[in-house]
Amino acid sequence: MLPAMSHPIDVVFDPAAAHPETVVLRAAVTAGDWPGCRAVLDSVAPMARTGLIRLVGGAPDIEDFLREVLRADPSDGTASALLGQHLLHIGWTIRAETRAWYEDDDRPTRFRDQMCRAERVLIDGAVFNPVDPAIWSARLVSARGLGLGPAETRRRYDRLTVADPDHLPGQFDMARSLSPEWGGTWELMHEFAREAVAAAPSGGAHGALVAAAHLDHGLDKSVYGQSTAETLTGYLSKEQVRAEIHQAAERSVGHPGFTRGHGWLEALNTFALCFTLLGDQQAAAAAFERMDGLAVEEPWSHLGDAATEFGKARDRALGGDR
Repeated sequence: MLPAMSHPIDVVFDPAAAHPETVVLRAAVTAGDWPGCRAVLDSVAPMARTGLIRLVGGAPDIEDFLREVLRADPSDGTASALLGQHLLHIGWTIRAETRAWYEDDDRPTRFRDQMCRAERVLIDGAVFNPVDPAIWSARLVSARGLGLGPAETRRRYDRLTVADPDHLPGQFDMARSLSPEWGGTWELMHEFAREAVAAAPSGGAHGALVAAAHLDHGLDKSVYGQSTAETLTGYLSKEQVRAEIHQAAERSVGHPGFTRGHGWLEALNTFALCFTLLGDQQAAAAAFERMDGLAVEEPWSHLGDAATEFGKARDRALGGDR
């Protein structure tokens, strides 16, 4: 007899399944094939380019390769963006280590040093490429890590909007920078998300900005004795919050023109979780049906094992009368 499975075997969490060009790019990065990397990254739209740079930025042992590329051509903005993202990934991995930060721990120093290394690469890249959205999106992340404050973060975001007004990867970074964790407020974060969604064309993934902001806010409202799901449900069920999530979905995953552009899978997963917690089976089912068995770990990982939580929610949405 086969052992019981803890998660559905027909769910794929590999981003390459949603973005096939990732496979080619990963292979080129691993092989040190810069022309191959550029062939992929130069062929896609700006938001997809930034997304791909982030997906492969965590590849191991690529710093020397990318620095060699930049030595040969310091003006290569794609190499600057990818190296900067790689260094940022290392830094945030240091910060995310689970044990507590103690006064004698060297991780805060190592984290800041890594942010500074990334920032130097990105500054040079921005000099040669002042309207590269991947560079300015990465500089929003380094600004947050270095604690440069709201004025400098806003300046960087304004530079990003010159390069690409509705650049979703950078908008998620800006929204995060406006949260209380990084010196902002929930209202600033929500206001930014609402305005960004209203300004973006309907039918894209931008509506997820509003839903993700509410998920973050709900996760901050932990209640002793309640599970994460119970806490989130209590927050999301507020009349105004529920209404904003549905309005954002109508402009995004629920819009007739919704396509598989950048962020499509992340948006579907984000709204699927929101609708699951709100008990809106029909809306959740519509989101799950459009995923075609693909998923992303966040936001499901907030509730526990991502595959298990995704599978339970999908089964609940698709398994009964709607």
